[in-house]
Amino acid sequence: MNTTTKFCVPLTVYYDKSCPMCAEEMHVIEELDWRGRLKLIDCSAPDFDDSGAAKEGISRKDMMTRLHARDPEGRWLTGLDAFEAVYASAGLAGAARFWGDPRLRPLLDRIYPLMARNRQWLSRIGLHCAVGALLRVIARRHRTI
Repeated sequence: MNTTTKFCVPLTVYYDKSCPMCAEEMHVIEELDWRGRLKLIDCSAPDFDDSGAAKEGISRKDMMTRLHARDPEGRWLTGLDAFEAVYASAGLAGAARFWGDPRLRPLLDRIYPLMARNRQWLSRIGLHCAVGALLRVIARRHRTI
């Protein structure tokens, strides 16, 4: 199945813009989203209102802990499922397949919480620059239209 057809768009993506790695990744994703399939929301902003999500059991703290996305039908995607949907929506089908690969999921399920918990420190040592550069290379090689 074509990964881009699995998800309803547009997706509303809630991410931590105060994290350099998260901000860089979403900046590149936003550059690639020429079709307008993603709406990026900074859940770290002081004026961010999570009251709508809180009614559904999702708090700002949840959003600051794991990537969250919501499709137009109201379904929430979190963590690796959100990454898969975001990358597919941005036209990076190969990267989306990476996040959704059932063979890699057990490993990614263990690594993602560690990366998320340590993302500020990883950014301080420069990983955000590597993430941005890697995404741009992937985009040049594997972007789907």
